[in-house]
Amino acid sequence: MFNTGFIPQIGQFVIVTSGRDAGQYAIIVRLAEKFVYLADGERIPFDRPKKKNPRHLQFIDHVSLEVQNSMKEIGRVTNGKLRFALTKFLNERISEKEKGDETHGQR
Repeated sequence: MFNTGFIPQIGQFVIVTSGRDAGQYAIIVRLAEKFVYLADGERIPFDRPKKKNPRHLQFIDHVSLEVQNSMKEIGRVTNGKLRFALTKFLNERISEKEKGDETHGQR
C-alpha cells in the first residue's frame, strides 16, 4: 500500500507539511491506495475529508483510540469527537513542553 516502510493508521495524528493547510494538525480518517484522508472536525469535517499524499505529512506517533474505536464500531466519527481528540492531544503536547521549560530553570 505505502512504499515508505511506515503504515499510517486510522486515528493517527499528523501535521500537514505542504499546501494550503501547512502547519495544521489533523487526524487520519480513511486510508486509500496511495493517499490518506484527513479531517479535523472543524475546517475539514468528517463528511468531506481532505485527500493528501503521505509525503506531504509529518506523522506523529500517537493514535486517538476514541476515533479509531468509533471508526471500527460504526464506520464513522463525529466532528465533535475529532475536535475533542485534537484539543486533548494539543493540550497534552503544550503541557509537556511547559514541563520541559520548567526543568530548564525558573526565575
